[in-house]
Amino acid sequence: MFFPLHDHNPLRFVRRQYVTWGLIAVNVLVFVFVEGGGLSEPVLQASVLSYGLIPAVFFDIRELAPELAVVPDTVSLVSYAFLHGSWMHLIGNTLFLWVFGDNVEDAMGHLRFLVFYLLCAAAAGYAHAALHPDSVVPLVGASGAVAGVVGAYLMLHPRVRVWVLALGRIPLRVPASWALIAWILFQVVMALGAVQEGVAWWAHVFGFAAGAILVIPFRRRGVPLFDKKL
Repeated sequence: MFFPLHDHNPLRFVRRQYVTWGLIAVNVLVFVFVEGGGLSEPVLQASVLSYGLIPAVFFDIRELAPELAVVPDTVSLVSYAFLHGSWMHLIGNTLFLWVFGDNVEDAMGHLRFLVFYLLCAAAAGYAHAALHPDSVVPLVGASGAVAGVVGAYLMLHPRVRVWVLALGRIPLRVPASWALIAWILFQVVMALGAVQEGVAWWAHVFGFAAGAILVIPFRRRGVPLFDKKL
């Protein structure tokens, strides 16, 4: 639909977005060193089964082979969010996190932003698992957590203008509210229509909702919503 490119939205409380950078780095390192950079299908599959969120395993309907049961089921609610199925999957998620994560981190502070990010990942993962409890297909990707960041950004900065690449080729500078509301509506339509299999659309929707709600208690005292100080 679109890719975010840049927002001119300076930081107000933190000097550097260390947690956002750290999350991007961890995602890249996990893909390279745990998943083999996508170069070996057996390595990729083994890591996805070991650390991904498998609904049927999470709800004790099925069991993993002992050599693949590396982390407790509850940990997979978070570990899945640091795995990706391909370089393009990784790049898409980190691009959204790069553009929108810094200002959400700025509004919350480093530690609270990290907790917020992990909670959004867990909320998105649990929603997906609850909607597909019999599924043996692993859920992987930071999309649910990143959707939470997008939801928080919309609550904080709807009037800030962002550069986006629409339809993969058209650069546009639009208010964040236009781009992000269009983005979440697209996720809802795709989730309701189940148009494309293999994409956890509802995880995106619930991650977005979690972020939009959690930003209210997680933001710093005095940080306004909806760009009230602009």
